[in-house]
Amino acid sequence: MQQAHFKKIGSIMILSLACAFAAHAQDKKPNVVVIGTGGTIAGAGASSVNTAAYQSAVVPVDKIIAAVPEISKIANVRGEQIFQIGSESFNDERLIKLGKRVSELLKQGDVDGIVITHGTDTIEETAYFLNLVLKSEKPVVVVGSMRPGTALGADGALNLYDAVLVAGSKEAAGKGTLVVMNDEIHSGRDVTKSNTFKVETFRSPYGPLGYVVENKLSFYRLPARPHTTQTEFDIDKISSLPRVDIVYNYGNVSRTAYDAFVAAGAKAIIHDGTGNGSVAEQIVPVLQEVRSKGVQVIRASRTGSGVVIRNGEQPDDKYDWVVTDDQNAQKARILAELALTRTNDPKELQKIMWKY
Repeated sequence: MQQAHFKKIGSIMILSLACAFAAHAQDKKPNVVVIGTGGTIAGAGASSVNTAAYQSAVVPVDKIIAAVPEISKIANVRGEQIFQIGSESFNDERLIKLGKRVSELLKQGDVDGIVITHGTDTIEETAYFLNLVLKSEKPVVVVGSMRPGTALGADGALNLYDAVLVAGSKEAAGKGTLVVMNDEIHSGRDVTKSNTFKVETFRSPYGPLGYVVENKLSFYRLPARPHTTQTEFDIDKISSLPRVDIVYNYGNVSRTAYDAFVAAGAKAIIHDGTGNGSVAEQIVPVLQEVRSKGVQVIRASRTGSGVVIRNGEQPDDKYDWVVTDDQNAQKARILAELALTRTNDPKELQKIMWKY
């Protein structure tokens, strides 16, 4: 009788130790918050062969997470739905709201990393914005998919798994906001969407920072430009952004868009020029007029890559214009908006464009 009693106590102790060990193992996993904003990764099609024709932003983030049960093995994950939109509908107000919520979560001791599910259309703009305004070295990863979860060959599930793996890793800390897609880890500063439907659409001019393969992430290069804790922009101190618009240039371009944006209250216009930010002869006096009204003129290139050279194609010093570095027009717009919260001096704006 006494021996049986001791065996029972021993079994209880073993069970208790096993439970304690399991709880400890659970505690050792990183805590990652997945913020849902919509997009294709939250989309659904009428048929499994619909990879490009589907309705985006219909699946809630908790359901997206639940569809990838393997995630629970690598992190303690909870979801939070902040928007349910296609990313083409992101605007400055939503950017600020998202940034402030991410900032709040990063300050919590029980949050080790953040993943943001996002539509691919403007993922590069959101990632660049967060890369410039967040004040934390904890990993922040923006992720999306090119195919809805209902499609054959859907890429969202693995992209999300990889994003959580990166967001929960110590290796990703201090590298700024990242975009994880198609097994690749990109800097939010560099990455851009380059194709309308291919899963390998996201490209960086200098290549990805690293890869995620077979449950392992490897970094091969580091971001060289200041980001997050190294910038003068702080999302906690930003309540609105000045209006900055983009005018795409082409043969036979007219002044109509420039005039409309100035009349609408633009504080700066990104001239998305041909070649090296070239300006057509009929547009040179238009941009001079725009600048004379106090609106900043920033020359970018529609080519999608390369540096716009100051005083190369136009006498920028003479006209008091600014040029981008290697940012495309949409990224230049994000940086210009933030820069204008700090200064309206074109010389200082130029320094900022070159710095980030």
